Amino acid sequence: MKRLLPVVAMLLVMETRAQGQSALEHVPPEPPKSHVHAMPYEEMAEMMGMDDRKPFGKFMADRLEWQESADDSRFAWDVSAWYGGDFNKLWIESEGERADGVTGDSRTEIGWDRIVSPWWSLRLGVRHDGGEGPSREWASIGFAGLAPGMFELEAGFYVGENGRTALRIAGDKDYLLTQRLVLQPEMELAAYGRDDPERLIGAGFSDLKLGLRLRYEIRRELAPYVGVRWISHFGDSGDLREAAGEDADEFVWLAGIRGWF
Repeated sequence: MKRLLPVVAMLLVMETRAQGQSALEHVPPEPPKSHVHAMPYEEMAEMMGMDDRKPFGKFMADRLEWQESADDSRFAWDVSAWYGGDFNKLWIESEGERADGVTGDSRTEIGWDRIVSPWWSLRLGVRHDGGEGPSREWASIGFAGLAPGMFELEAGFYVGENGRTALRIAGDKDYLLTQRLVLQPEMELAAYGRDDPERLIGAGFSDLKLGLRLRYEIRRELAPYVGVRWISHFGDSGDLREAAGEDADEFVWLAGIRGWF
C-alpha cells in the first residue's frame, strides 16, 4: 500500500497540470457578427424549417375484417381519417358491416375536432346511419382522448329528427405482449331516447359489443389479427330483433388487418 501512494500522488499531479494547461490553451470563439432581424412568423418558420401550424393528416383502418357466426358471414369495417393542425382538425369516421351484397348497418360521422387539453379533444359534427331500414341523420357533440390507465375512449351524444336522441361510448386498450404482438380488448355501448321500430331499435340501452383481438405488427403501420366478438341486443331492441327473426345475441369469430398511413 505504501508503494502505491507515491504513484497515485504523481498521477494526481500530472492530471492537475494537464487540466491547468488545457484551461490556459482554451481560446473562446468570437461572438457572432450577424444578427437576426425582426421578421414575421411565416418568414421565421421557413428560415428555421419548422412550423407547428402546418396542416397534416392521417388515415386509420382500425378494423377491416371478415366475421363468421353460426348463421352467416360478413365483412366489417371501422375506419377514420383527419386533416388539420395541432389544435383544429377535420375528422371523419365510418363503421359498419356488409353481407350478401347488402349493408346491414352503418354509421358515418364528420365534424370538427378541437384539442382542449393534452389528453382530450372536443368533437362537433353530424352523423348518418345507413343500412337496413330508413336512414337517420343526427347532430353530434362528443369527446375523444386517452383516459387514465391508457384507455382510448370516445363518447358522443346525438340529437336527431322528431326528438330522437342517442348516446354512444366506445373504448379499447393495447396490451403489448411483445414488441410486435398486441392484445386489444374493446367495448362499445349504445343507447337511444325513444323507440325506432323501423330500424329494430328500442328505447334505453340498446346494444353492447365486446371484442378481443390479437394482432401481429409486421410494421407499426400494418398488422394482421384474429379475434372474437360478442354482440348483445337487450331490452326493447332485443325484443324487436327477435320479432323480426333476427338474433338478439351473437358470437362471431373474426380475422382481418389493421393499417394506417
